[in-house]
Amino acid sequence: MFNEQANAERCVRRISEVLRTTSPTGKFIVVDDGSGDRTRAILRGLEEEFSALTVVEHPRNQGYGAALVTGIRTAAEIGIGYVLFMDSDLTTDPKYIPDFVEKMRGDYDVIKATRYSLGGGMSGVPARRVWTSRIGNLVARMLFRLPISDCTNGFRAVKVDLLARIPFQERAFAIIMEELYHLSATARTFSEVPYVLTSRGADQGVSRFVYRPKVFFQYLKYAVLSLVRPPHVGAVIPMEKR
Repeated sequence: MFNEQANAERCVRRISEVLRTTSPTGKFIVVDDGSGDRTRAILRGLEEEFSALTVVEHPRNQGYGAALVTGIRTAAEIGIGYVLFMDSDLTTDPKYIPDFVEKMRGDYDVIKATRYSLGGGMSGVPARRVWTSRIGNLVARMLFRLPISDCTNGFRAVKVDLLARIPFQERAFAIIMEELYHLSATARTFSEVPYVLTSRGADQGVSRFVYRPKVFFQYLKYAVLSLVRPPHVGAVIPMEKR
C-alpha cells in the first residue's frame, strides 16, 4: 500500500473475512511503502485486531517492485509455502482466493489469474487499457511460450521457494514480467484462475499504473529476453532487507 487511507481498512477487513473461510487458514502481509497519509496508522490499529495480519513498513517510498520483494522475504521468514499477490484497491476481488487455494492443493508452481480465458473478463475498465493489455498479452504469450493466457497479470500465486531464486532488479510494475521471465526456467507446472478485473471507484483515487510506451517496453523486454537469452537457473538468492 502507498497512500491508501481510503482503501486500507476496507481491504484488510474484506480479505481477512475471506481468509477465515479458507482451509488451511492463510496469513496476511501488508507492505506499507512509505505512505505519507494515514495508511500506516490505520494498518497499525488493524494489526492489533487481526492476529493473522503482519504489517511491514518501508521508511520511504521505494516502489511497487520493492514492496513485493519485501512481502516475499517476509513470507519466507514466516515459513509460508505460497505467496498470493493482491492489489489493495480490491480491483482483484478477494472472493477468488478460495479458487487459488484449490489450485495450491494441486501443487502447481505458478497460478495466474486470467482475464482472457475460462470465463474471465474486465468490467468498467477503459477501452484503451483493455486493448493495450490484450495486445501486450498476445505478444507476451507468443514470446514466453508458456501455458498461460494472461502474462501481465499481477494477481497470481507462486511458490515461495521459486521466488527466492529470483535476483529481482525491477522496482516498478515490470517486476511482474521479470518474475515470469525467471519462472519460465524454474517452474514446471502452471495453472490459471478466471476472474473479472474491475476498476477503482471514484472514492479510491487514481491508479498509479499508467500505460505509456516506456511501460509497454519495460514489460515486453522480458518476453523478448526469454526468446533470445533464456534465464540462468541459479541458487537460492538471499533477499536482503531494503
